[in-house]
Amino acid sequence: MDAIATMPESEAAPPDHTAGLDPRPEPHKAGMVCFLATEVAFFSTLIMAYVIFMRHGDGGPTPREVLSLPLVVVNTLFLLSSSFTIHMAEQALHAGRTGAFHLLWGVTILLGVLFLAGTGLEWSEMVREHGLTISRNLFGTTYYTLVGFHAFHVSMGVVALTSILCLSLAGKFVSKKPLPVTLVGWYWHFVDVVWVVVFLVVYVVGR
Repeated sequence: MDAIATMPESEAAPPDHTAGLDPRPEPHKAGMVCFLATEVAFFSTLIMAYVIFMRHGDGGPTPREVLSLPLVVVNTLFLLSSSFTIHMAEQALHAGRTGAFHLLWGVTILLGVLFLAGTGLEWSEMVREHGLTISRNLFGTTYYTLVGFHAFHVSMGVVALTSILCLSLAGKFVSKKPLPVTLVGWYWHFVDVVWVVVFLVVYVVGR
């Protein structure tokens, strides 16, 4: 016992740096990952349905006749730019620059709204100029279902972004890395990635 008591510190057992650490993932982050995984399956199903049904056209108008590539390219730039601004907003918040966070987060909201407005304009032209409705043909059904559900997700993202901005302006976030900001950021990046796939399938390959 005396030998153990007098053992030099250098020969003692090394400290356990993992003591007290919970190896389980943060539940909110794990929940968001699971949610996004289900969304991947959902959009994969819609995209596959679009590709399969488009092989069996049932009359016009066709994608080449109605899809406005210049308009959708501008729309895509809006959405892709929003991924950059939301990332910069998070970095500003982590650095304690709250004013820059509010500005960049607000710009992200604006870009999302512009994307939705552009989508609405595109649909309006399709209906007025080409008579393409969701029940017109298989193209109309699959197109409006796929792009419509994506627009719905963007709308929910804009609502979430606006809620985060209001909470931050009200001083509800004490930490420089509040979890709601992180989770909404993940969701927004996911929505942007889905749009890249939709754009390529519908507007590039599908034409």
